[in-house]
Amino acid sequence: MSLVDVHNLKVHFPVRRNRFGPATAYVKAVDGLSFSIERGETLGLVGESGSGKTTVGRSLLRAIDPTAGTIHYHLGNQSIDLTSLQGRALRKFRKHIQMIFQDPYSSLNPRMTVRDIIAEPLVANDLARGAALDEQIRETARRCKLNLEHLRRFPHAFSGGQRQRIGIARALVSNPEFIVCDESVSALDVSIQAEIINLLMDLQRELSLTYLFIAHDLSVVAHISNRVAVMYLGQLVELAPTKKIFYSPKHPYTEALLSAIPEVDPDLKLEPANLKGEIPNPADPPTGCRFHTRCPYAEAKCRSEVPAWRQLAEDHHVACHFSEELGLKGMEVPTQRAGS
Repeated sequence: MSLVDVHNLKVHFPVRRNRFGPATAYVKAVDGLSFSIERGETLGLVGESGSGKTTVGRSLLRAIDPTAGTIHYHLGNQSIDLTSLQGRALRKFRKHIQMIFQDPYSSLNPRMTVRDIIAEPLVANDLARGAALDEQIRETARRCKLNLEHLRRFPHAFSGGQRQRIGIARALVSNPEFIVCDESVSALDVSIQAEIINLLMDLQRELSLTYLFIAHDLSVVAHISNRVAVMYLGQLVELAPTKKIFYSPKHPYTEALLSAIPEVDPDLKLEPANLKGEIPNPADPPTGCRFHTRCPYAEAKCRSEVPAWRQLAEDHHVACHFSEELGLKGMEVPTQRAGS
């Protein structure tokens, strides 16, 4: 059963010549996304910088107001359209949805102790007071592998990995069902990334959490995600279970992203796909398929017709005219070496 259902989500930002003048154009950061996130799963959202990933995550939390579309949350027997909530109703709902930010340094208030940072969601939403507040803070800190003496310190006393644990604790303390992880390990060293990813997976099993995991590192996404959604210039181009995405991609953009993943085996040569140019201007996207300006397989049809978002197989969706014909290359299936 799905926890989140998104239909035709759009987020357009106006471009003005001066602050109070009329809009001369619109940046289509998110332009017609429809997908669902199953209860208890991790959906990975990948794409280049500027593709609209973070805007999607913030829209699902109503940190940014969508221009159009609906976002339904299924909590218990209720189905709540988040886009219709305003004022006190929206504030009351926020305890169910939280975010782990990308930068563990700028996302923590340097003038607040760790205890006050973790307590802030409870205090702001009047969810706990007194002894109950302190107990909930200590329990959340323990789950995130923070020592109790850390609660008296300020953020500057901690490393990046420890700061990210504080950010995770702040997100968890209100007992949310859904968490958006916005590039939550990209600013950390590789070894620390592994610790944080394992912590997130342990917390998911323990607390039955649902994640939207936004990242540009596909090797991290492969480790944590049940399904992967590939985004390009404000639109989804492919959505499938993780193994299908990595071993049998059906969109040329997915193939290009996979080809850039470094190989662990030094005997395997890295051959990234040669994409032409930069990602187009989201205020003036290309006609037809938005990827055709960089796609090595583009034909005349791609320049004039928008590819339909269609289902190729069970739980595998794609937006490409020629998905069945291309025979795209994914990751090499691991094989055991002789003598190992």
